[in-house]
Amino acid sequence: MPLPPAPSRRAALLAPEAFAITAPARAPQPPVSAPIAQEPARAPSAARARRKPQRAEPALAAAAAHAAPPPPTQVETRARASGTRQRQGANAASSAGPSVAPPIPSGARSKKPAAQGPAKLFVLDTNVLLHDPTSLFRFEEHDIFLPMIVLEELDSHKKGMTEVARNGRQASRTLDALAAAAQGADMAQGLRLDSTGQRAAGGHLFFQTAALDYSLPISFPPGKADNQILGVVQALRTLHTPREVVLVSKDINMRVKARALGLAAEDYQNDKTLEDGDLLYAGVLALPPDFWAKSGKNMESWQSGAQVYYRIGGPVVAQLMINQFVFFEAPGEPSLFARVSEIREKTAVLRTLKDYGSTRHAVWGVTTRNREQNYAMNLLMDPEIDFVTLTGTAGTGKTLLALAAGLTQVLDERRYTEIIMTRATVSVGEDIGFLPGTEEEKMGPWMGALDDNLEFLAKGDGGNAGEWGRAATNELIRSRIKIKSMSFMRGRTFLNKYVIIDEAQNLTPKQMKTLITRAGPGTKIICMGNLAQIDTPYLTEGSSGLTYAVDRFKGWPHGGHITLARGERSRLADFASEVL
Repeated sequence: MPLPPAPSRRAALLAPEAFAITAPARAPQPPVSAPIAQEPARAPSAARARRKPQRAEPALAAAAAHAAPPPPTQVETRARASGTRQRQGANAASSAGPSVAPPIPSGARSKKPAAQGPAKLFVLDTNVLLHDPTSLFRFEEHDIFLPMIVLEELDSHKKGMTEVARNGRQASRTLDALAAAAQGADMAQGLRLDSTGQRAAGGHLFFQTAALDYSLPISFPPGKADNQILGVVQALRTLHTPREVVLVSKDINMRVKARALGLAAEDYQNDKTLEDGDLLYAGVLALPPDFWAKSGKNMESWQSGAQVYYRIGGPVVAQLMINQFVFFEAPGEPSLFARVSEIREKTAVLRTLKDYGSTRHAVWGVTTRNREQNYAMNLLMDPEIDFVTLTGTAGTGKTLLALAAGLTQVLDERRYTEIIMTRATVSVGEDIGFLPGTEEEKMGPWMGALDDNLEFLAKGDGGNAGEWGRAATNELIRSRIKIKSMSFMRGRTFLNKYVIIDEAQNLTPKQMKTLITRAGPGTKIICMGNLAQIDTPYLTEGSSGLTYAVDRFKGWPHGGHITLARGERSRLADFASEVL
């Protein structure tokens, strides 16, 4: 195959005639088969001629490197370094006819715009905005479409003082801010979601500005709002093919109907802290069986007061977190029950625990009955721990431990001024209506667990309650316990209080943040709940406020978490929790 002549001087461009030398050698092609016979006779050879030089360029460059002093590869490199000469070379190559390869393959030009912009178009249901008003900014680079019926439903939910009404008003204000930031822009082209400072959102927000043509089966009544949203999703999928259009809804039945129509539907996942409840941080780690064999030789130990400290190293340090409990139990070897108090690069310091299972260390007459309860009591009685989360099934002793520790630190040690107890007022069955009386009287029916545990603690059934416990009456204990409603928590500040939040699994992450941020200097907050008993609509184990708090506070030096594993209420309650 003949080669083009070498340039006459350094960095010179080849004349267009030089390219024509190689064209006749590649132009002749064998006869075209029948399926391509309908195309022009020169189309196959031209197409092959356009593709072939792209594959042969490395071979041509290598051959030219031996033929001429200035290799074509150097010439091409210098020509690309000069913008003017590069454009001239491209024009010269394009004038040589269809047999010359284009500088950039057409496929590369077509793929580049496709890689830009969002890959999906999400259609949001109303319940997503009412559940999380900031959901508009949680879809990264993807676009969002709001049907007009969603705005109508949003408008109908904005009145009232409930959490749903507040979220509806916040979502409406967010939409108004986006529209105000894009004044003068065409709404049909979409509003930039990052125009209000939300840099994580790179897509656009589209509103339904015209009627869409869709046809649903007769079994889907057209007057229902859910069916209108499904019709919009169906029409958008037809209009934007092959782009993926996805419906996002918290309503399970809505997603089932969408899938029955062949439409893509997903749950709103951005509010979930964990995909699986089994991945929740337990606060306890079992040390490996060879712990003493590997770590015993290089371990440092010392004693300070009643506690013994161990400095350990090895691969187990990477799995530890501050205030995490570790234990080692093996036959014939010394047991270890400790808490991680310090982590420095490749070493960690473990501190032994106080045994609250002994009657000598009973807290308001209560002794712990298992390992996890002892861990929990160590957190509840530690003045350096400001935030404690306790999870576990019914009967594991969450409320009893928290109350006993609170009474001891309020009445005996005077560490806190009073106990404040609150809970989410979400009923298991039908609501019984309005309750008469003051705030505490209205909260009385919700605080049955408090009454049951106070009766046990005040009567002294838990053992010797100490000097204060023997002298204190039920009224004295009641005078140090305040029952508050969550509805009036906003704007308050608790100073030197021992706050117990019961049934915290029914709180949303936003409500949990509102309660925890009420803590002032010297305040300790205890959140308790059973993630298997969530009664709030649209909340799951992964999106509960209790799960959110456990995941966010793990590893904080002044916070701790324990999952209570074994029930201690009665053999009947333990068996029922397992088999029912």
